[in-house]
Amino acid sequence: MAGERRGSAFAALLLTSLAIAPAAAQPQPQPATVAACVACHGGPGQPPLAGLPSIAAQPKVFIENQLVLIREGLRDIPAMTALMRGVSDAEIVALAQHFAALPPPPPGAVHQAAKAGQGAELARKLLCGTCHLPTYAGQMQVPRLATQQEDYLLHSMKQFRDKPGPGRDTIMAATLRGLSDAELGQLAHYLATEAAPAKAP
Repeated sequence: MAGERRGSAFAALLLTSLAIAPAAAQPQPQPATVAACVACHGGPGQPPLAGLPSIAAQPKVFIENQLVLIREGLRDIPAMTALMRGVSDAEIVALAQHFAALPPPPPGAVHQAAKAGQGAELARKLLCGTCHLPTYAGQMQVPRLATQQEDYLLHSMKQFRDKPGPGRDTIMAATLRGLSDAELGQLAHYLATEAAPAKAP
């Protein structure tokens, strides 16, 4: 838990310095880097590969945070660590701006009304809309959940519940503690198929 706080504090400190940098000094992202991101994570109207998150329309600060944590080895994602090795702070900001400006993807799963209804009730009970906003578009360092890949949502929630690690929010671990796999499945299905898609602020 202490390691998670240090990792998040490190990312927040670095990104504070990035935020005050002159906008003119921030380059456009390298086309090759954008293409590498889109190949796995999808782009406008293009779903990501199975098991991977959609990053279009995620909040800019959230994307920046995650890329810094991955680059610095504070989140262990081997394929991403290799890709982010040597990427500058300015390029991270440019990438975050690029993907945050894209429209959110359409739902990637077939809607099941009963299952989504159970998930909606859980979302209300857990107050998910407090941090992720009522539209589940996310804000600042809080990710967009609406129309996110269902399999990715379910996997991530199980990780939060069972073995949160560096770079993960301990509030989420506490929120999901005690929920069954079936309940997490209902919540993931609701967010992926019925939660109102919206662009992050």
